[in-house]
Amino acid sequence: MHITKNTVVTMTFKVTDAQGKLLEDGKEPRAYLHGGYGNTLPRVEAELEGKEAGFQTTLTLAPEDAFGPHDESLVTTMPKKDFPPGVKVGGEIKGYNDQGQEQWFIVKKIKGDTVHLDGNHAYAGQTLKFALKVISVRAAIPEEIAHGHAHGAHGHHH
Repeated sequence: MHITKNTVVTMTFKVTDAQGKLLEDGKEPRAYLHGGYGNTLPRVEAELEGKEAGFQTTLTLAPEDAFGPHDESLVTTMPKKDFPPGVKVGGEIKGYNDQGQEQWFIVKKIKGDTVHLDGNHAYAGQTLKFALKVISVRAAIPEEIAHGHAHGAHGHHH
């Protein structure tokens, strides 16, 4: 079966940065609903269009094609006294951006009475290399199409 709109693609992918540092090992297969649902990076989806199980490729993605440029407006601080207990550097906390929308922040450092937070994706601003391998392709069931994501093994569970 070819990868087209409304197929569920199960793949593995290894991600490294521009210097070759391993960011994701690619050992655990992941499934996504193909066809513009926002379940994978658009450039990855475009590369897989029309391919079949067994297809392998390596893509080098500039920040604009991956997780975007690093946005300094998403870097902020908060008083340590307002910081939730138990969260450490490298952890994530939920907060709100300047527009009052829910936003996840990575704790970058704790210095004195100030906690430094970054709302960018951890890979924002980086050129990334994705080594992809398609494991299987199947037709999506109506429920997956209605929900806009893959269900079951390696996909979303309700």
